[in-house]
Amino acid sequence: MVKMKYRLTSFLAPVLLSLCVFSQANAETHVVVIKKFKFIPQHITIKAGDTIRWENHEKRQYHSVWFEASGEPEPDYFFPEESYEKTFNKAGTLPYRCGPHPKMTGSVTVNQ
Repeated sequence: MVKMKYRLTSFLAPVLLSLCVFSQANAETHVVVIKKFKFIPQHITIKAGDTIRWENHEKRQYHSVWFEASGEPEPDYFFPEESYEKTFNKAGTLPYRCGPHPKMTGSVTVNQ
């Protein structure tokens, strides 16, 4: 019985590893530009496992990307020529805003 479990485990390990690598290989990174106190695009739709990188293209202003409704703490501010990244693994629509500039809003829709 022990030999059978070992053979099954040794067979499944490479299969599971290849599935993980395959799913990571299909993940994309999307860019949202911050310019003139706007998220561009303001609303974005991605697939589960994808990452969004918010790039600050302002000349002097700092920003944050805060998913306040989810209960997450506000992340650190990032300054011109800096960026912030987040990977999304669960389906749903998530609103966000800039912490220091509450009128700057956006949303991420994650599809499975």
